[in-house]
Amino acid sequence: MSRMVGTVSRGLRAPIIRQGDDLADIVTSSILEAAADDGFEIRDRDVIAMTEAIVARAQGNYAKVDDIAADVRAKFGGEEVGVIFPILSRNRFAICLRGIASGVKKVVLMLSYPSDEVGNHLISMDALDEKGIDPYKDVLSEEKYRELFGYEKHPFTGVDYVEYYKTLIQESGAEAEIIFANDPRAVLDYTKNVLSCDIHTRARTKRLLKAAGAERVFGLDEIMTAPINGSGYNEKYGLLGSNKSTEDQVKLFPRDCQDLVVEIQKRLLEKTGKHVEVMVYGDGAFKDPVGKIWELADPVVSPAYTAGLEGTPNELKLKYLADNDFAHLSGDALKEAIKEEIHKKDDNLVGQMVSEGTTPRRLTDLIGSLCDLTSGSGDKGTPIVYIQGYFDNYTTE
Repeated sequence: MSRMVGTVSRGLRAPIIRQGDDLADIVTSSILEAAADDGFEIRDRDVIAMTEAIVARAQGNYAKVDDIAADVRAKFGGEEVGVIFPILSRNRFAICLRGIASGVKKVVLMLSYPSDEVGNHLISMDALDEKGIDPYKDVLSEEKYRELFGYEKHPFTGVDYVEYYKTLIQESGAEAEIIFANDPRAVLDYTKNVLSCDIHTRARTKRLLKAAGAERVFGLDEIMTAPINGSGYNEKYGLLGSNKSTEDQVKLFPRDCQDLVVEIQKRLLEKTGKHVEVMVYGDGAFKDPVGKIWELADPVVSPAYTAGLEGTPNELKLKYLADNDFAHLSGDALKEAIKEEIHKKDDNLVGQMVSEGTTPRRLTDLIGSLCDLTSGSGDKGTPIVYIQGYFDNYTTE
């Protein structure tokens, strides 16, 4: 009889990771122990994924508020800076903002509206319509914003981020001015020194600012790209992908983790004879249709993965085959016809009608989203995810 179970995603428990831990050994051992304990068999093309958090923790990749302040001061001269398009997050941006504000005398904070880049709303589109505000061209002062929209709190966190960020800046010793706009060039009416804090649109933002006459332009990806007083760093992403560790420290996105995934793959091949795929994952890449939040606050879903996870799915749409090519068949005849079609499918189905409706995304983004949902972000204690059957299809016995 054909195997009845397809893809299975398991969250695996692991020890609490500390700086200096041998993560390759811990992950390998955790998988072998879990397989023995839960009775599953390790197979070729299984996928092992670990959260970016445990990788960064093992690396000791941390930066303090004072380290961030020193880097910002060196890059901007310590006077004033326009901080534009940050996401609204106590975990992701608040400690970064403390560091930025500690390194300058004044912060002109420019918030996008009605929401930040990843979908956290300050106000609703309905409220904009009601007040006759055009978010594509209107620039609002803090006073005008309050006059129009009052004191809105985030529906999930209960935080008024406008007030929260303003207070953080002032407590860090800097003057705060807040404006609301969606054209990055609007900040140039206030200052020519700009720190762009957007994640996925940062290249365009910096290009527009430089073309419009900005004097000093850096992105959050260019802060903490090298050690400051022995701190951690990320040469590729800087502060992007960082999150709160303590009230005066952030954990940075992990660096140099390609060797780690290859080493884990190698160790499991030696111990089991099976060729598995391995990846590091952070945020998934999906949008909440109710809360409107797009989960991806990291610069990428996966900063490192083994070669077998490169590319996109190459799948046939079974319901298309059943409703079109084989509409005249049923039962075992339909089953065998579809299996035969899968066996002979092209290596590249892009553009073919028979693949229409399959998910056109990178494998690492799809699998990373599955992992993020499996491990959660709280107290599950499962920073390793073990996935079986992801590369199976209808023909797999």
